Amino acid sequence: MGLLRTLHAWAGAILALILVVLGLSGSLLVLRDPWVKLTVPEARGGVAASPRALGAAVQAIQAQAPGEVRNVTLAGPHLGVHRVYFTDKDQGYAAADGRLLVRFAPTERAEGWLFELHHRLLAGETGDKVVGAAGIAGALLVLTGAIVWLPAWRSFGARVWPKTLTKRADLVGSHRNLGVITALPVFVLCLTGGAIIFHETTQGLMAAAAPGPAAPKPPAAGEGEVNWLRALSAAQAAFPDATLRMASTPGKPGAPATIRMKQPGEWHPNGRTVVWIDPSDERVLGTVDAMALGAGMRAYNSFYPLHAGKVGGIAYEAVVFLGGLALAALGGFGLWSFLIKQTRRRPVPAKAAPQAAE
Repeated sequence: MGLLRTLHAWAGAILALILVVLGLSGSLLVLRDPWVKLTVPEARGGVAASPRALGAAVQAIQAQAPGEVRNVTLAGPHLGVHRVYFTDKDQGYAAADGRLLVRFAPTERAEGWLFELHHRLLAGETGDKVVGAAGIAGALLVLTGAIVWLPAWRSFGARVWPKTLTKRADLVGSHRNLGVITALPVFVLCLTGGAIIFHETTQGLMAAAAPGPAAPKPPAAGEGEVNWLRALSAAQAAFPDATLRMASTPGKPGAPATIRMKQPGEWHPNGRTVVWIDPSDERVLGTVDAMALGAGMRAYNSFYPLHAGKVGGIAYEAVVFLGGLALAALGGFGLWSFLIKQTRRRPVPAKAAPQAAE
């Protein structure tokens, strides 16, 4: 137990600053949609999710940036603007009718900067991998912390904020109490965050653990400019009860256009149901029914909504918001108590003995 306690302390100290950043930025990202509504007036209204209206909007967006639009996350009843993603990595917001309101680099607006900080630590692909590893390590810290706490469970108390930041005992007590109270949400947030980053490995593990029907590969397609009114109508006909959520242009010649939809019962805010469209004539080439996938892949598809607070309404949003703050506080209290302990362990230099006079 002593070795596990030491490993928990050192690993927590090494990861603390990253976990503080991830916890605080994750909490603030829960408020991203309200922030967009505050700063983009057109976002405050709702949008009717009909294929005709949405198709016309995507057509208008493409006409304003020919050949530059990568995909569009469609507006809906909860956010009245379309999110536009361009091939040069710029992003933008478009009004319900497709009129482009603003275009910006990923870090030019507060919500984009915050997302890049949370997802990549503002360090590109390298930061992406560091965040994923920190998420998995954070989940392991929760487990080891629980194991270390169990023999001393009687020491648990309700205080989560230390009486003073100068006494190690107060910091350790608050770290312990807060960790016990928030163990489940912090564990879920850390584990799902890491699993999302390492999605290929996670999907393979989940499919092996709970096998079942897998999603097919995207089919070959013709070439041409997609008529989004016909494409979205065809997708809606394939899944009449689903909501249209994303429209993506072909990634390369011979690839299909992709339409994401959300069926009733799906947790993911943009759905994992897919319709592939031939850009040459808007025929449906294939589909992925997210509700018919194997249990492992259906479970994996729940990770993002659990991580981002996109299921369970405002109550679960509050859990994710507070869970992020708890993660930051756990990292801060743990690191500060660790530093105090290391400082006190330093030997005090002995005073030199006075030399005898000659």
